[in-house]
Amino acid sequence: MVSTTTVSARTPLRPSLPLCSSSPRSSFKVSATALSSRSFPSLRSCSAPFSHTHRRLRPVSVRCSSGLSPELKSTLDKVVNSHKVLLFMKGNKDFPQCGFSHTVVQILKSQNVPFETLDVLSNEAFRQGLKEYSSWPTFPQLYIDGEFFGGCDITVEAYKSGELQELLEKTMLS
Repeated sequence: MVSTTTVSARTPLRPSLPLCSSSPRSSFKVSATALSSRSFPSLRSCSAPFSHTHRRLRPVSVRCSSGLSPELKSTLDKVVNSHKVLLFMKGNKDFPQCGFSHTVVQILKSQNVPFETLDVLSNEAFRQGLKEYSSWPTFPQLYIDGEFFGGCDITVEAYKSGELQELLEKTMLS
């Protein structure tokens, strides 16, 4: 039997989710390094308010300006070039927040190479800027020796073919 749900005219519409906020979670956090929003001010969160519902119960949303500012590009250049292996991911290497990020973390751990992770969930403006910086629309994003390597699918294929192991060995020796 198929069930149906009737929505009355008085049911409020769900407000749009904010793309950025000034909540404590939106402060940029870096795992296991001295990097922080204090070190890289362009990684701080936007200060736009949360979306809210208008009295007529219509969604109202506030968007942060997105894109790659020169300051953010400079900061990303410094961050990417300061680590031999860097993974921009959802969550961190100790607590991945998506399956694709978890997969890449497991591959890197299996190679016994030191790597750092940066959580892209903590800052919407940073996440959007990083997509433009790498010309890659999804996360995780793996950087090896200052160069964008790829996302989860590319990393898995390179791992299976042995290409990733060779590149990581070469990088660690340089």
